[in-house]
Amino acid sequence: MSRLEAKRPSLCKSEPLTSERVKATLSVLKGVVTSCYGPAALLASLPVTQPILKILTTSVQNHVSCFSDCGLFTAILCCNLVEKVQGVGLTTTTAIKLNKHLLSLCTEYLKSEICGCRIRIDFGSTQLLLCLVRSLLTSKPACMLTREEVEHISTLILRAFLLTVPENAKDRIILGKSIIVPLKGQRVIDSTVLPGVLIEIPEVQVMKILPIKKSDSFKVALFCASLSGDLSETGEGTVVLSHGVSLENAVLDQLLNLGRQLVSDQVDLVMCQKVIHPSLKQFLRTHGVIAMDRVGVALMEPLSKMTGTQPIGSLNSVSPSSYGSVKDWCTAKFGFKHFFHLIPNETTVCSLLLCNRNDTAWDELKLTCQTALHALQLTIKEPYVLLGGGCTETHLAAYIRHKTRDEPESILKSDGCTQTELQLMSEAFCSALETLAGSLEHDGGEILTDRKYGHFWSVQADSPSAVNWPDLLSRCGCGLYSSQEELGWCFLRGAHHPFMPQTCLPREASGSANDLTLDCFTAKLSGLQVAVETANLILDLSYVIEDRN
Repeated sequence: MSRLEAKRPSLCKSEPLTSERVKATLSVLKGVVTSCYGPAALLASLPVTQPILKILTTSVQNHVSCFSDCGLFTAILCCNLVEKVQGVGLTTTTAIKLNKHLLSLCTEYLKSEICGCRIRIDFGSTQLLLCLVRSLLTSKPACMLTREEVEHISTLILRAFLLTVPENAKDRIILGKSIIVPLKGQRVIDSTVLPGVLIEIPEVQVMKILPIKKSDSFKVALFCASLSGDLSETGEGTVVLSHGVSLENAVLDQLLNLGRQLVSDQVDLVMCQKVIHPSLKQFLRTHGVIAMDRVGVALMEPLSKMTGTQPIGSLNSVSPSSYGSVKDWCTAKFGFKHFFHLIPNETTVCSLLLCNRNDTAWDELKLTCQTALHALQLTIKEPYVLLGGGCTETHLAAYIRHKTRDEPESILKSDGCTQTELQLMSEAFCSALETLAGSLEHDGGEILTDRKYGHFWSVQADSPSAVNWPDLLSRCGCGLYSSQEELGWCFLRGAHHPFMPQTCLPREASGSANDLTLDCFTAKLSGLQVAVETANLILDLSYVIEDRN
């Protein structure tokens, strides 16, 4: 008999943030996420055991699961806030209280009509939507796309999104579905978008799909129950047997009776999530009905949505209301794969046939396309975008510095904090935002901000130091403003006097540049809130109890 190891008591640590080991692990995590180019899928693969890091990574992953984008933004800002606030020397209670007020200032400003880093989306034009998708793609170099490929994929993603928007939508919009179909080992430029659903089929099956000519639509039946004849997968309902009758034969007879009903109801296409018995397949084919099995659970929802069918879960009599329809179908070949293409009556479901050179690049591109599609969906609810490329962060920092210096009364009146405490926390908060913006510069170049708009400007690493800045700069990080305007300059990481950045973007801002760098408004606003709230939670920790078993 093996020896039983005695259960070890849990380890209780007080004031965990004072530990040099904890500070070091936070610094390492910050270094990892700051140097990361790709999506925050990285966090799911990190073997995190330290409790404080678990809180941080779990918060970020929860944010990404809801909004898809701005995971790195959230993680870096949270790390920055914890680090900066610790260096201020205020009591935890005061720091958290002021952090909450500064977050409220940010969110109120970002949601206001005077916000200088928010643009309203005009759905009469695709320009801003295309810029948003392009920005997401170019921020993910692991996709390994050329500029031409970025333009091509951006256009396809926008087309796929628009195909999911109902044509006759009124007050309440119910979006359709975009299905990403893999085609690895092909040129990215061969990617395309098709209305309807593509179902991959073996080449031998292509010859068995005979063309059917009809003036109207085709009737469809969709089964979620197995039609294999296996008793363990017969779904709901009962199988009635007479004495001495073979169980297998009874089930097969019931399958054939189901087939006769489908033929009688003039069904043209039968699709099954699982397996269809060969005898039932042959019976249906003999009567001119196409039978497609092994469709898979992933396609059940879009197939049901596109055809209007109610998935059938039993072998008993089928209600006519369960049937749906499609406008047409055909077979198609893309690369080395064959597909059965279902064409809908009304397009709210589409297939994005996505190509890339290898598995790794394709996986990264798929994740990025899903993020972009989700970002576009979020614009329906909140039709805004934020300026990207670090400009929202630096603009927001300039706004908060000015607001807390020139109008501190509203915060001090309700909180009982001193003006010195407010200024210290304001500087820590703004510095965290600016450090986040600075992490976008991966080449070691100098970073500037202008004193008119408070935008982010990057100078190449090998540029001379004492020069006329407009000669070295072209456009700001988001691409909205040119360096040729009358702008004052200062180093982002240097000390400078607070100023009020220009608010209220000009009406023509959305059309002033064809290549703006933009961020999803909803995702970034949520990321800001999650970062501050998680930092406050970590700062407020007095004890950590760790199970060592």
